[in-house]
Amino acid sequence: MRKTRRPISLIAAALAGALLASCGAPDTGDPADSSGPVPEKPENPVTLNILDVAGNLQLTQGMIDEFVEQNPDVIERVTYSKAPAPDLIGKIKSQQGAGRVDIGLVLTGVDGLAAGLEQGLWEQLLPKHADRLPGMNDYLEPAAQMQELADDHGVTVTYYPSGPLIEYMPSRVPNPPKNAQELLDYAEANPGKVEYARPSNSGPGRTFLMGLPYILGDSDPKDPENGWDKTWDYLGELDKHINRYPSGTTQTMTDLANGTADIIVTTTGWDINPRALGTVPAEAQVGALDGFHWVTDAHYAVVPKGATADQQAAVLQLIQFMLTKEQQAKAYDEGYFYPGPAIKDVELSMAPQSSQDVINQFGRDSYDSLIADNPKETPIDAKAMVAAFDRWDREIGGGKVDE
Repeated sequence: MRKTRRPISLIAAALAGALLASCGAPDTGDPADSSGPVPEKPENPVTLNILDVAGNLQLTQGMIDEFVEQNPDVIERVTYSKAPAPDLIGKIKSQQGAGRVDIGLVLTGVDGLAAGLEQGLWEQLLPKHADRLPGMNDYLEPAAQMQELADDHGVTVTYYPSGPLIEYMPSRVPNPPKNAQELLDYAEANPGKVEYARPSNSGPGRTFLMGLPYILGDSDPKDPENGWDKTWDYLGELDKHINRYPSGTTQTMTDLANGTADIIVTTTGWDINPRALGTVPAEAQVGALDGFHWVTDAHYAVVPKGATADQQAAVLQLIQFMLTKEQQAKAYDEGYFYPGPAIKDVELSMAPQSSQDVINQFGRDSYDSLIADNPKETPIDAKAMVAAFDRWDREIGGGKVDE
């Protein structure tokens, strides 16, 4: 089976600010758009090079491979490459600077999407190609809200509600916390037993950070600098009872499994997939704190400026294929981004049998009602996220990060 991956890769180790910083200040120039109209179909079948910086291929490679098999007159061959999100902008800018863009499609999270938007690196796909992407009309409402973050330069291909949730072993925590105060009380009574990873390098950690303002009733959950007074106070109090912050989510899963931690923060995907892989015992349970709102997440398809008209034509056909219900059902995968589909009315019964088996064994009946009955919020914007990560590092846990 696959190694455990970060279910959101989800802005994984990369934040938009770090992406930008790694590549210098935004250019004042604008990478040249491809000249000429985009045909309905490539004049000749293309070789499509796809770069994944979000772990998205775990959900979508089966969709892409099937499209290539069915449409050899559109895509002759596809190549896949993966890179850490911080490398994305430098890689694209170097190709654009050389006038030789050979990456026709990038699969990215909000981080790479935002950084590329900041520097003007992505082709504008909408509204000029909206008629070629009718599947977008069938988005789930939260996926449609995540689509708004793309500013017409990307297309949402997978979605999940994410978290924040808490995960615990019932043998060690028979009465799990039901609200934020009870979580703090448990941490005080059991020093070192409540754990979350550094938010800038952890999907669950980041989601916990962005979800607390809703749980605590802060004045402006979208403004970490001026609207998170209760959140920063709470995190400071919680920090008094935390010995270390793992640098990534996987270590928190290991710590839960081996007894180092009793309670960790998680998301739907980080709950299901590690239990399916055996990283975390199957009997682990999850809960939501009173007042919680989902902080949603998504993956996007973007096209670098400089891609040829034929590449763009192929990509538009591919994306529409990926947005069909039959293909979206593959996004259930092994619970990695649960549920995964961005389109309405894609039931688990439509997924491959292997996905159904995993979700039926390791999924949660409670997720249906949790997802239906609790508000869903988009993440804070890139600049606010950078500010939140920086303040957390300076004032909360930066000195305790376990590298």
